[in-house]
Amino acid sequence: MRAALLERFGAPLVVRGLDLDAPGPEEVLVRVEAAGVCHSDQHYLVGDLRCPLPVVPGHEGAGVVEAVGPGVTRFAVGDRVCLMWRPRCGHCRNCLVGRPALCEAAGIMVGSGGLLDGTTRLHADGARVHHLLGVSCFAEYCVVSERAVVPVPEGVPSKIAAIAGCAVITGVGAVLNAIGRCAGEAIVIFGAGGVGLSAVLGAVLAGANPIVVVDVVAERLDMAERLGATHTIDASRADAAAAIQDIRPGGVEWAIEAIGRPATLETAIEVLRPGGTLVAVGLGKVGQTFNVPLNMLVQREKKVIGSLYGSANPLIDLPRLFELYLAGRLPLDTLIGQRYSLDRINTAFTDLTGGSVGRGVVMPWETP
Repeated sequence: MRAALLERFGAPLVVRGLDLDAPGPEEVLVRVEAAGVCHSDQHYLVGDLRCPLPVVPGHEGAGVVEAVGPGVTRFAVGDRVCLMWRPRCGHCRNCLVGRPALCEAAGIMVGSGGLLDGTTRLHADGARVHHLLGVSCFAEYCVVSERAVVPVPEGVPSKIAAIAGCAVITGVGAVLNAIGRCAGEAIVIFGAGGVGLSAVLGAVLAGANPIVVVDVVAERLDMAERLGATHTIDASRADAAAAIQDIRPGGVEWAIEAIGRPATLETAIEVLRPGGTLVAVGLGKVGQTFNVPLNMLVQREKKVIGSLYGSANPLIDLPRLFELYLAGRLPLDTLIGQRYSLDRINTAFTDLTGGSVGRGVVMPWETP
């Protein structure tokens, strides 16, 4: 099959032929129909986040089951599926207490560059090639654990299912799961990329008001307004903290930071009202830190929490998102940005870092 290969950090991806083994026990072979272009992949490409090399990136995808390994009971050939980069083992403490996004098995995949058993199904000229987060969907096919796929109902296009598996569940989940009840309360969302825009959709579903979005790309702010933001702030032209205070004197109850920048996180803490909560969603470079004023934290009882994968239970939350999409309650088609063939994968990441609007999607079977 053809796949995009990262041979060293900071180098362009190379699209080339690779060998892919048949699925092993409790694994499935998926023909990839769509793969979202995510900033998390970009962090791995430049080396801000580390993984074993060489590796096939891509962790946000959807497709059709082409073959199943021994012991697979939940899926059959022909099933349409969404890929998950956080499969649940089902027996670690985090899975048992209902927090599968923190499943301990993830450490096996991240450290080994393999699947749940630590081994790989990818090879190039007889040499081992690694999986990224147990998915590796910047490819025509991928082999993944049966625990890493969710059924996709009829009526949900593959490109929608793909972005739902990461950007949408992360952004919407940050509101519905990490925040919860917020009807009539103010929320500010820093960053209007795929995750930030999905958080806007979650805020609309939850009834938050006002919904303020901060970014530096005017076209992204325009999209945020179309999706339901009541106010937008171009941080390249205005002091974001002052503008937020003008909109909500005294501060906001909730803030979501979907960028992963220390300066933005510090602004987000500043604009919280006493008792307010910052939900950190964006990833940064390994070891990166930001400052939290101690007295502000204590005297005003502000809170800072993290949310991974929307603090979601994907086996429950993804079907809910698909149903909301089919019911017209989640206008996910609006989130779709430019489409790319696999051969244009490097262009997709250039556009991503250049401020492209909407979620770029790679269609591995499209011609350039």
